[in-house]
Amino acid sequence: MAAVLQAASRESLKSAEARLDDYVAVRGRKAADLQRLGDELFAVTRLLVEQRPLRRLLADPSTPELARTGLLERVLGKKVSAPTLEMAKALVASRWSQVGDLVVAFESIARQALLAAAEKDGSLDNVEDELFRFGRVLNREPQLATLLADTNTPADKRVELLDRLIEGKVSPITAALLRHTVRLPRARHLDVVCEELAELAAARRDRSVARVTTSVALTSEQEQKLTDTLSKLYGRSISLQVELDPRLLGGLVVRVGGEVIDGSVARKLADARRALPS
Repeated sequence: MAAVLQAASRESLKSAEARLDDYVAVRGRKAADLQRLGDELFAVTRLLVEQRPLRRLLADPSTPELARTGLLERVLGKKVSAPTLEMAKALVASRWSQVGDLVVAFESIARQALLAAAEKDGSLDNVEDELFRFGRVLNREPQLATLLADTNTPADKRVELLDRLIEGKVSPITAALLRHTVRLPRARHLDVVCEELAELAAARRDRSVARVTTSVALTSEQEQKLTDTLSKLYGRSISLQVELDPRLLGGLVVRVGGEVIDGSVARKLADARRALPS
């Protein structure tokens, strides 16, 4: 579940997102530039998670802004590119309601930078679908999800396991997002994190996500018809994420945000059983 930020942190994150949008919009900006920014911001995020005293100093509003940004510059030095350093300094210069919100913000901007890279290279549709499908795999295989999130195992070993699973099956940006997630699980369910990332990918295309569970595969025509119907119903563009589940027996279950439309045969049978006299 995505972190819920208080007012000051929400405003600071919104400002950072606008700064990233400006960077993305620069004429001639390449996907490789954005991927480097995202990768390096993820590395700084891990540093902040691992170094609690540093995290507290950088997020302390009682410390002058120049002192905080100066400390960050001394820590990072020449280890990151100039755009990454400037983005990191802007984040540290902002006001955060809680110390942990600074970590959330670094990770959020890192994610968006990588998704913007996918947008630049034309792979965003694939990234959204691949993240959703890998999240479903983790949901069905909880033991695998546990292995990938087990911080008692060195991060490099967990990433090695991940790479064996996804090699040749996902786009480079999807692989990068999954690797960073496995390196920094932060006590979260990885299948849920994958769903969050898929939703962020959809949001970059100004779409909401409809999670559709069906007992049989839908044809392209059926998917398009369902997309059009849901888009008209909700008054906004909808992106479908379809999963097969034979237990439904027939029909569909559609989830959009917190709303569920259950038209499955299994649900109708359950309702019928409850209606029978005992």
